[in-house]
Amino acid sequence: MSRRQFSMQAYWDRKAAQLHPRLNFDEDVDYAAWRQQALQKLLELMGPFPEKVPLAAEIEYTVEEEHFFRQRVVFDSEEDMSVPCQVLIPKGMREDGSNPAILCSHGHGRFGKDPVAGLVSTPDHQADIDLMNYDYAAQMARAGFLTLTPDLRGFGERRDVDDPLGRDTCNVNFLKGGIMGLYPLTLNVWDMKCCVDYLCTRPEVDPERIGMMGLSQGGTMTAFTAAVEPRIKAADVIGYVNPFASFGVHRGNFCGSQILPGLYQWLDTSDIAGLIAPRPLLLEMGVADSCFCFQDLWQGYRETRRIYEAAGAEDRLWPDVHPGAHAFAGHRAFSFFKQYL
Repeated sequence: MSRRQFSMQAYWDRKAAQLHPRLNFDEDVDYAAWRQQALQKLLELMGPFPEKVPLAAEIEYTVEEEHFFRQRVVFDSEEDMSVPCQVLIPKGMREDGSNPAILCSHGHGRFGKDPVAGLVSTPDHQADIDLMNYDYAAQMARAGFLTLTPDLRGFGERRDVDDPLGRDTCNVNFLKGGIMGLYPLTLNVWDMKCCVDYLCTRPEVDPERIGMMGLSQGGTMTAFTAAVEPRIKAADVIGYVNPFASFGVHRGNFCGSQILPGLYQWLDTSDIAGLIAPRPLLLEMGVADSCFCFQDLWQGYRETRRIYEAAGAEDRLWPDVHPGAHAFAGHRAFSFFKQYL
């Protein structure tokens, strides 16, 4: 008779310990063959993207600030959905199609894009910036990059009223979409691809010089988007790449906007990051990060490094280990994007 136990957490931990993702990278396999198979499986798990529609982009206003011009931009990503964004254009940037741009994704915060773009309308916006060095889109604009910061579905201007039962709306949206075979992660990746489409229409931007960055859920979005979108030429994933068995299964530190059904049967987060190779990738890891534990982030980096070495691109994988918490380090990202964009 089996040993009796009643804990679901113990059950999940045991199942995770017994599971080895089928396409987890192995040095004994050919990198190019692995990448083709892993990317195909990831796209299969994501399901079909929405049908493309004209962006019909509108610049609703332009405001001059000290270091850049701020624009509110709205465009359509599919027939039933539009995307509100903040665009920051450094002063003096010429409209000659030669400039680099960075797509900046926010994390799992109800305010969405605004604090990342340095738009402060409440003390809570400023508190997020102070806590996580969160205004990285504004910082990158001050460093000379045009930045585009959209709201993810369910956040900021795209957030509906709170769930009457007090549930995380990400999880509710995952359940609603799941019964129709639609997943918020896939839909958000589609929106990010449409953001790249929009950046390619900007008169300032060189389509060959587009990067992406994001903290936490923004790191999730950066990893998954860059994995499937080759127009992202360099990516900065801030505090995300670490084993599913640790942060997901054991700690439950994710939401319905960050998962795909059956994903961990096939791939771990390091495999997703490894699909970005041989393009440049920066992984930021905070020693005091209490959201994604540093030892797990370091393991994720080491596993990603194995893939980059197999791809012959180990010099394009940059680690940024900083003494801070769950935050944008603000150390190597500037030189990283200046070198690769």
